[in-house]
Amino acid sequence: MSFDTVLARVVAWVGAGALHWRRLQGTVRTQAVGSAPEIPAERPQGSIPTLKMPTAQGWAAGQLPSAAPGLAVNAFAAGLKHPRWIQVLPNGDVTVAEALQSAGQPRTLFDHAMAATMKRAAALGDSPNRITLLRDANGDGTAEERFTLLEGQRQPFGMAWLDGHFYVGNTDGVMAFAFTPGATRISGEGRRLATFKPRGHWTRSLLPSADGQRLYVGVGSLSNIAEHGFEAEEGRACIYELDLASGTSRIFASGLRNPVGLAWEPGSGALWTVVNERDGLGDETPPDYLTSVRDGGFYGWPYCYWGQTVDDRVPQDAAKVASALQPDYALGGHTASLGLCWMPAGTLPGFDQDGMVIGQHGSWNRSTLSGYRVVFVPFAQGRPAGTPRDILWGFLAPDESVSYGRPVGVAIGPDGRSLLVADDVGDVIWRVSAAR
Repeated sequence: MSFDTVLARVVAWVGAGALHWRRLQGTVRTQAVGSAPEIPAERPQGSIPTLKMPTAQGWAAGQLPSAAPGLAVNAFAAGLKHPRWIQVLPNGDVTVAEALQSAGQPRTLFDHAMAATMKRAAALGDSPNRITLLRDANGDGTAEERFTLLEGQRQPFGMAWLDGHFYVGNTDGVMAFAFTPGATRISGEGRRLATFKPRGHWTRSLLPSADGQRLYVGVGSLSNIAEHGFEAEEGRACIYELDLASGTSRIFASGLRNPVGLAWEPGSGALWTVVNERDGLGDETPPDYLTSVRDGGFYGWPYCYWGQTVDDRVPQDAAKVASALQPDYALGGHTASLGLCWMPAGTLPGFDQDGMVIGQHGSWNRSTLSGYRVVFVPFAQGRPAGTPRDILWGFLAPDESVSYGRPVGVAIGPDGRSLLVADDVGDVIWRVSAAR
């Protein structure tokens, strides 16, 4: 047994003792969800942070996630390598970014334990660094053709197609490649449009504007609460607006610790995102969230959370706190809500309202695991209007010891009547559609 494995188990045992004590003290709460969540007072965890993550097991032959009544689920494509994000092209082809967090240099004993735990959970390792193209030529809901579209990228994630170009959000910047839908291979070096700092929260999601003139890019923080200094966080924890004609970019909104999924609400034209909040303050404090994003808006990180609740662990800036906007909708603590897409009413049977679909990758840092499901948040008049509904679940064993899968990116399928879900532990793209 390796040193890292032993250390991970020791930290987990110590953390389990601390969790048991917190349970006895009544500090483990139900999830903080909705527009007016009840967020417990913070309980700083100090030098014994929670560390609880299931072992990655994958799916047995014939095993499937559970779907809401009236829905069926099938593997659109299996045998991928850590699929994270999905893009549907105009001709119906589906591109999948396959990438993985790379191990950095551990600085503390907890860093060593965390790295060992993440490796066990298939969340850390050698990144495939490629984009695969899937084609369902006969329209039966399963991709029978597969091509390596692009290789040699640096942790690719977000993708977009606009006006003859395929855009890729690598961890260190945005790349543009000449591409016509229908082609199955991209060659050439491409053109760099923007450069970002890598490491930390490494994903770079992309969303085109309605007029196709701009790209919006989600860039997460390096750290939890700027513990490596504010200089290291410059240009991070924000959403960029990239002007494609001029090649210039600007920070559109900031104070967003890790904004991953991006989507438009079509009625108002507002930009929405899902954000992973900070760790170390308790199971539900603060919750991850879904929010509309204002041009020039500041959302609190690292100084405060859920509006203007100050995080005393961070050197303060009173003016920044006073300007912090409150998010729109809480998604529960540490759900790791990553995937986001707009789903029009009637896309799936039983889902008769417009709303947002969210892929919740799942927690590693709370006493009772959360997330590990795909949920739907109904909207009315351009705002969240109701409690989340499960679309897909069963990614986690009932005893929380193993995960069969972890959902990430979500996208409406090429037929407009299905939902595609990337599962980076099961190495599969799931397709959710009407039951027959």
